[in-house]
Amino acid sequence: MYLDTLKATGDFLTITRENEFELAPSQFTLENGTEVKVLDTGVIQFTPQCETQKDFVFSSAVHGNETAPIEICDELIKQIILGELELKQRVLFIYGNPKSINIGKRFVDENLNRLFNGAHENKSDNPEQLRAANLEKYVREFFTSVEIGRYRAHYDLHTAIRGSKNEKFAVYPFLHGKPWKKSQLQFLLSCGVNTVLMMSSSATTFSYFSSKQFEADAFTVELGQVKPFGQNNMASFEATKQTLSALISQKEVKYKDFDAKDFELFTVHRTINRTCEDFSFPFPDSAVNFTGFAKGELLATDGNTEIFAEVEGEAIIFPNAKVALGQRALLTVIPMEVNENFV
Repeated sequence: MYLDTLKATGDFLTITRENEFELAPSQFTLENGTEVKVLDTGVIQFTPQCETQKDFVFSSAVHGNETAPIEICDELIKQIILGELELKQRVLFIYGNPKSINIGKRFVDENLNRLFNGAHENKSDNPEQLRAANLEKYVREFFTSVEIGRYRAHYDLHTAIRGSKNEKFAVYPFLHGKPWKKSQLQFLLSCGVNTVLMMSSSATTFSYFSSKQFEADAFTVELGQVKPFGQNNMASFEATKQTLSALISQKEVKYKDFDAKDFELFTVHRTINRTCEDFSFPFPDSAVNFTGFAKGELLATDGNTEIFAEVEGEAIIFPNAKVALGQRALLTVIPMEVNENFV
């Protein structure tokens, strides 16, 4: 039984990797009264004995080769189980795609972060499809198993395929007309993230699912560039780890006063999908996220169609010419300012 090992070491990551498809649910209580529930492989929930007001989801490994967030969550889980971090709020940790962790790839059969908010329905039963449905269920149960009116947040932690002009950045899901929150920008800044992309349409990402379905404060947080285990400079993620730790171990977290000058904000200008097998970019693989282009410069070639920058300074995000047909190959963004839509 894995529980003895988990209690002694706190190493839920290794247990997850050794049981990449399923893990028998179990539960136990820490000496400080925190209830620990293993819901599935890669899914572990902590409920402290004290009265709580907030519910947090920290997810990583939605793409298995994005190791820095996995290591951050691994450290936090160990600290909780070994009694080094005492909780004041409920928290659900998720390692999204254990098999893809083990093979060191972004996904096995299909990009898991394109399968949420119902996108897994009426499709094939590959492992990612089934996993997306299960992860939605665990998040739903976590948020709805307690009284209504509690604060909810879901921070889905990633690293990007490419580098970025700013090492760390976040994607703020589309809020369907609701205002963006300055307090959430302050949270990101405390994590070392000052570049934020405001989405303008629905999505099938994990963070959008929690934002839309449960009105949780949610982000996809990109913490740098993809690297193998052991090659991350964890010192560069210390601010992120300390901020996440504070969220779940304190009643309230205080941030510095809001200053719009601290942030670089962008809004989506357009989405470019791959529709043809013959799809390519004119820029090299070394081109980083937020690289800007002059109006009229070539951005992509899709079959016989050339796609050019429409506005001066139109910048690229998440370019990936190898996505499946019909999926997003590129986002372009333009700068924006803090305005009346922020509260």
